[in-house]
Amino acid sequence: MTDAGTPGASLTVRDNRTGQEYDVPIVDGTIRAADLGKIKTDDDLPGLAVYDPGFTNTASCRSSVTYIDGDKGILEYRGYPIEQLAEGSTFLEVAYLLIHGALPTKEEYAAWEHEITYHTFVHENVKSLMQGFRYDAHPMGMLMSSVGALSTFYPAARDIDDPANRHMQIVRMIAKMPTLGAWSFRHAQGKPYVYPDNDLSYTANFLSMLFKMSESKFEPDERLVKALDVLFILHADHEQNCSANAVRSVGSSQVDPYSAVSAGIGALFGPLHGGANEAVLRMLRRIGSKENIPAFIDGVKNGNERLMGFGHRVYKNYDPRARIIKKAADDVFEVTGVNPLLEIALELEKIALEDEYFVKRKLYPNVDFYSGLIYEALEFPPEMFTVLFAIGRTPGWLAQWNELVQDKEQKIARPKQIYTGERTLDFVPASQRWA
Repeated sequence: MTDAGTPGASLTVRDNRTGQEYDVPIVDGTIRAADLGKIKTDDDLPGLAVYDPGFTNTASCRSSVTYIDGDKGILEYRGYPIEQLAEGSTFLEVAYLLIHGALPTKEEYAAWEHEITYHTFVHENVKSLMQGFRYDAHPMGMLMSSVGALSTFYPAARDIDDPANRHMQIVRMIAKMPTLGAWSFRHAQGKPYVYPDNDLSYTANFLSMLFKMSESKFEPDERLVKALDVLFILHADHEQNCSANAVRSVGSSQVDPYSAVSAGIGALFGPLHGGANEAVLRMLRRIGSKENIPAFIDGVKNGNERLMGFGHRVYKNYDPRARIIKKAADDVFEVTGVNPLLEIALELEKIALEDEYFVKRKLYPNVDFYSGLIYEALEFPPEMFTVLFAIGRTPGWLAQWNELVQDKEQKIARPKQIYTGERTLDFVPASQRWA
């Protein structure tokens, strides 16, 4: 095997079944699965395939949206470190960066902000649709359904080959997600829906639609606006995770972006993807106090307890988003008062970072460890946590979708399978089987 960066790099494979050798090209540190398909014992039989449940080591696309180095704890959007974006940017600017591939000029940002602000309102029939849900409908189910329904309001969205049309749908979706998310929140509380206030910033307007009551003008605390904006930035994209893969897989059929993104919301709905921060809160409540932490740690080591919010499929180092979100938590608690669970969380993190058992297993805090504490401090019920995640993730899903539809290498997603069932059975009619 030669170096992947060397021109003409290749992998020599010897099939011990036949003794034949194959030269497989290496490009960008990968080999094509189709090249392995040429390895076969007989021309009439299928070639070699890769079995990789969960795509643990299979690349499905080339992408320039997000870069992650899990071993070093690096996360970059379009080449920009997440730490710098969270510190100095805004969510709308990051959304522009993800969609367009570069930071906007002053004029480009003003036009982008105006477009997003202009499209925050939704058709009144969407409001009627949402009002038709049961009083106890899960906000995430409402969001998934209403986003999918937008495809019926904008049938032109099916023309995905028109760049101007794609841009229009991207703007609409980023603009309307906070409205749909806030209305699902109000619906569960039996409160009237609040229309967008376009005098406010993107995130401040979202808070207004969530919490405005009888006051003529809702004025959120800027520290809370900034903290929530940072949370949106941290969630904006994360490479080929479950929901991004769902958006790309469904989008590969060339369906409209609303349908593709609703598939991403469905994937995020699952507890293994978007529900981890709620699991952290349940764990902290079960621990109850700092005095109970040693017994809990022993339970984790003995396999009787699960340490939620630590470790990550990709990161084998401290999740860079976790450091940023920890600071955002301090800003939020300055306004709302300290969540009593924070003391338990800080002590749990301290022990886990020093204990050889966890260090050896590279179980560092991830983004979910502190985000639930912030959401709870902002008075969001647990079922809203994934809705907030979805609003932040929307630009990333759309950037992935936009990249997909312009990628000439992409085909409709259709993984292989390994068939394990019966073969060539003889059918017996029911009249004979039941006689």
